[in-house]
Amino acid sequence: MFCNKKFTTVIACFITFALIVLPHPSYGITIQEEDELSREFLKMVRKHFQLIQDPVILSYVDAVGKRIMEQVPSAPFKGHFYVFKSNVYNAFAAPAGHIFISSGIMSAMDSEDELAGILAHEISHVVCRHISDKIERASKVNLVALAGIVAGIFLGAAGAGVAANAVTVGSMAAGQSAMLAYSRQDERQADNIGLQYLNDAGYSARGLLAILKKIRAKTWFGPEEIPTYLATHPATEERISRIHAWIEDNEPDESKPMAVPYDFGMVHARLNALYGDTGEALQTFSARVARTPSDPVAHYGYALALSGANRWEESIAHLKAALKQRAFDPAILGDLGRVYYLSGRYEEARSVLEGAVSIDPNLDYALLYLGRTRLEMQDYAGAVEALQKLLEKAPDHPTVRYFLGEAYGRMERMEKAHYQLGLYYKRKGEFKTAAFHLSRVLKATIDDEKREEIKKRMAEIDKEEAESRREAEAAEPRRRQLR
Repeated sequence: MFCNKKFTTVIACFITFALIVLPHPSYGITIQEEDELSREFLKMVRKHFQLIQDPVILSYVDAVGKRIMEQVPSAPFKGHFYVFKSNVYNAFAAPAGHIFISSGIMSAMDSEDELAGILAHEISHVVCRHISDKIERASKVNLVALAGIVAGIFLGAAGAGVAANAVTVGSMAAGQSAMLAYSRQDERQADNIGLQYLNDAGYSARGLLAILKKIRAKTWFGPEEIPTYLATHPATEERISRIHAWIEDNEPDESKPMAVPYDFGMVHARLNALYGDTGEALQTFSARVARTPSDPVAHYGYALALSGANRWEESIAHLKAALKQRAFDPAILGDLGRVYYLSGRYEEARSVLEGAVSIDPNLDYALLYLGRTRLEMQDYAGAVEALQKLLEKAPDHPTVRYFLGEAYGRMERMEKAHYQLGLYYKRKGEFKTAAFHLSRVLKATIDDEKREEIKKRMAEIDKEEAESRREAEAAEPRRRQLR
């Protein structure tokens, strides 16, 4: 579950920024202002919460989201889709079309239609500008009410309803009941529009109905376990009834059966095995392999869970079993190469990873582990080649610059090594280490353009470090209250 301290810090910083960007609330919030708000919000989310950076999972969620976005005639923003690691059932649309879904709610899904149903609903909130509308109206109440409302909309408080969210960040007072009423109206509108998007995209609304029933079932575990989704998306019973009625009118006789494609199964297995509880994943996939020994997804999920337990040889055996059914699946090959690397079998890792990259040149983790494998085999030029390809297609990849810096360092190309390491530590927020590496580049380079870039980067570091200090100082009174 979310940590309340982290949660409050994010909201407090976000509210401060909102009030700066929106100094005259009576004029409302424009698309440009919302886009600016979104950038600050994303900085806070990335700093305080763990976003899953897995390219297989993200590309799949993005593909489903984009398929729904294609049904939107004139969307105010492009859809951007994220998965964050949390067992809490939650999904929300942040400013400017940034849509977040928790690993917990994805793990509970059994079909692509369930994922599409949740994404279509959040996309509808974006299209209707509900987020900007909430910010505009809330900013006319008072700062405390604004904090509570934004908290309820964006992140919620683990296991709590909207009233409890308000207590976390201050009482919403008179504004609370009015905002709740508007929220129910927003939910009805988002459902109505989202159902049409689902239908136009070829998905069954039974998926949305199925996942809402699972969310509702969580309420039986007690008030501390109520999903955050219920706090940010109220009146689930009412929604279920309305959606059920819509299905009876628009999808007679199960005219659109729910889809469980191979890709969904692979992504679902990957999510549970690599980002869930390893012990539970081992039990789940072991049982699946026993029930359906010819199922490649079962073997793949079990192999990934085994790799999480450092049981390399067993993992390799099950990845090979999956490949017997899906011989040219680059994801399976990429993970086989990854496990070979982790178990120290570098020659086999290189061969398999090169095969995976030849099938899918955009497979991020295959390129990463190919670079790392070549690094271990002292093929530094080959390592740089693979890692540079990854950097070009994924400049925000969390670790590629670190290994690229290491490769350049072993080649004794120290200016390039310090440059990559400086940007790596800057992204991590380790400002002193970042400044150390970039200062070395500044001393070494004679290229005027490069020197200007490094000076700009170091100025950014000073600014980000100052912002981090101000954020910590602003959050300290709130942290003392929560102790």
